[in-house]
Amino acid sequence: MRMSDLRLKEVINICDGKRLGFITDACFDCKTGCILEFIIPGPAHICGFLGRDSEYVIPFGCVEQIGEDFVLIKAVTEECLKKYK
Repeated sequence: MRMSDLRLKEVINICDGKRLGFITDACFDCKTGCILEFIIPGPAHICGFLGRDSEYVIPFGCVEQIGEDFVLIKAVTEECLKKYK
């Protein structure tokens, strides 16, 4: 699977049914080539006009299933939300 294929998949948390958004980036281990984390933009401010100040960083261990249209994760959403510095 290519990264461009992953960007078309929406991430859904199966713990609360919340749709987090679409994968924009991934962190890899340079030595092994394994995916470590998926990066998803955080919630927008006021209809997206004021931008975003956070992102979801989802460890690959939280991924339950990668399907044709969705990536299902099992994680505590608040713990995965990271603020920009």
